[in-house]
Amino acid sequence: MDGIKYAVFTDKSIRLLGKNQYTSNVESGSTRTEIKHWVELFFGVKVIAMNSHRLPGKSRRMGHTMHYRRMIITLQPGYSIPPLRKKKT
Repeated sequence: MDGIKYAVFTDKSIRLLGKNQYTSNVESGSTRTEIKHWVELFFGVKVIAMNSHRLPGKSRRMGHTMHYRRMIITLQPGYSIPPLRKKKT
């Protein structure tokens, strides 16, 4: 589970929970097959599809934050993932 950073809780991601889709931020160097394998192994679920996109880093006073990748994971009906830990702000 090193590749998955934290779950994302936005308006869109909460709407997607009704469609059995879960959103989380992952390491930018992780591949889709690695993330799929981690999710299936750790949570004991079956993944149907995975969508991903890269989000740009943010500009800070002393440089930039790193780019990161957001994954939307679709599970088979009947499977679910318990809520992942929120990112501390």
